[in-house]
Amino acid sequence: MPSASNPSAARRPDRRPARSSQAARCTGHRPARPQINFSCLKLFGADDHTTLVAAVKAAGLVGTLEGKGPFTVFAPTDEAFAALPKGTVETLLKPENKATLTKVLTCHVVAADAMAKTVAKMIKADGGAHDIKTVGGCVIKARENMGKITLTDENGDVAHVTIADVKQSNGVIHVVDKVLLPKM
Repeated sequence: MPSASNPSAARRPDRRPARSSQAARCTGHRPARPQINFSCLKLFGADDHTTLVAAVKAAGLVGTLEGKGPFTVFAPTDEAFAALPKGTVETLLKPENKATLTKVLTCHVVAADAMAKTVAKMIKADGGAHDIKTVGGCVIKARENMGKITLTDENGDVAHVTIADVKQSNGVIHVVDKVLLPKM
């Protein structure tokens, strides 16, 4: 029973405990405001996106990704960033490299709400490969292989979608195992 000293003890009429505000934002229930919330990935078993979050902050893209959208974000894991040549992440995070960092990150963002099923349909309709134009001007080639979506960047490197369809109030996140790089 709720009390003045413990208002969180209240239970909803359906007898289930209330969801935390973070869980509510992540699952689309009662979102505080539209946003892509990278911390939501922790709720879905992919808690290794600290490098991505730091990079988004360093590039000044938090406000953009919290905007109206819709957005699809291909979110590389910390392991994907660690696989880049030694010193790459540190160099990109320097203030003087903000433009390059922004280009790399926006090559992971599409101005659409593209669930995996929708991407798979586009791949099939295009004969096995579909070009996706990103906010950063990159073209990523999407393919489907044994029910899994792969993304090939402009350099020919292939990323696999490891977790699909992490729905957000302003789009969707797909976790990928490689950083997609623009041709430079």
